[in-house]
Amino acid sequence: MLSCSMAMAGCATWHQRSAGFHAALDAGNFEQADKALEKSKGHARKKNKILYYMNRGFLEFARGNTDASNRALEQAEILADAGKRDVMASALSLVSNPGALPYRPEDFELIMINFYKAMNYLADGDMEGALVETRKINIKLNQLNDKYPAHKNHYRDDAFAHLLVGLINDAAGDDNNAFIAYRNALELYQSDYATMFGVAPPLQLKKDLLRSAYRNGFTSELHAYEHEFGMKYAPEQPAAELVFFWLNGLGPVKTRWRLDLVASYGKASALFYNDELGLSFPVPWSGSDGLSALSLSLPRYEERKPAYTNAELETNNNTFPLEMVENINNIAIKTLRDRLTRELLAAIPRLAVKKGIEWVANEKSPWLGTLVSIVNSATEQADTRNWQTLPYAIHYARVPLRDGDNEIVLHCTPARGQANPTRLHFTGNGRSTRFFLFQTMK
Repeated sequence: MLSCSMAMAGCATWHQRSAGFHAALDAGNFEQADKALEKSKGHARKKNKILYYMNRGFLEFARGNTDASNRALEQAEILADAGKRDVMASALSLVSNPGALPYRPEDFELIMINFYKAMNYLADGDMEGALVETRKINIKLNQLNDKYPAHKNHYRDDAFAHLLVGLINDAAGDDNNAFIAYRNALELYQSDYATMFGVAPPLQLKKDLLRSAYRNGFTSELHAYEHEFGMKYAPEQPAAELVFFWLNGLGPVKTRWRLDLVASYGKASALFYNDELGLSFPVPWSGSDGLSALSLSLPRYEERKPAYTNAELETNNNTFPLEMVENINNIAIKTLRDRLTRELLAAIPRLAVKKGIEWVANEKSPWLGTLVSIVNSATEQADTRNWQTLPYAIHYARVPLRDGDNEIVLHCTPARGQANPTRLHFTGNGRSTRFFLFQTMK
């Protein structure tokens, strides 16, 4: 009974363990989602507190409780910044699995914390608060570049984050910082994002870059970009505008897969390999050569395709396509693949330790050895935790607003069937820029 219950607990992925929260959230039942989040045993554990606060922050964001959302997201950020590993948890992970450690958010998840916080501040009309988040984003992006100096990861900078910094500084009237951020975003979209994540430079970004170059009086840069884009900038009369973000679908969830490796031993090293997948991992080894094979449990992302493929906005007889600026699905999957070697090199010694304990136990008593073997099997599980309320992808458009009431119709194109248009109303006021976020979670 003990071994069975342990195996059942270990087999459940994080998504399965928090299914009640996500089902209620997907259905738009925020009250039920609140109850499910508070009752979740997984979220209640200290090692999962960051995930609890990230999910709490998103839930309050969805409910329009901007202050409560930012308080929760701030707690998640504080815990992530502390980044202190529990010594006991680290030791426990050697004989159990990485899930024994406190959750460490992915790099792109950390950036998204500041995205939601900035959106909360903008919803409250607090531009200074939003600008603080842009400065935090810049610090994180610098840390990200320092973290992967040898280009070990596909995701080593964030084009959308630079674009967001540009948009907020633009709205605040800081043309110089807006230009710098737009330029950084363009360079990343043209290089990393286009080739690695399938996201091309948005046309609106090019327009904003031309406009910010003009406003800064950067004549040579303006002419250079006009030539590069094949576009001629015409000075515009300042007016009210809407920056519309569409968060489409839901990002991937982590599941698990098993990898079998065969061992080959040398004098001071061991080679663990899988011929079928063409994988081999040499590791320093001075112990016994009796370990002939290993079976590892590793995490992988499972894609959740969104119901809608694209969307556009319609107003005053004009249409504005919502352009993709961030593909979180692709970033997540490639980030985890980049980490595969590191995951394996950490998993092999862990399994070796567990096997060593099993051998010692078996020498003392076959019954004890069998029990240890069962426990090892039940606890050898991949860490399947991740922030699962993030969108599949983010799109945006910049729309001019007339003074007074503006009706804007959102047309989302479904993968199958027809969709009803969504009618929204926004008030134009002078030269102000308004930010709005719309999410389709199906």
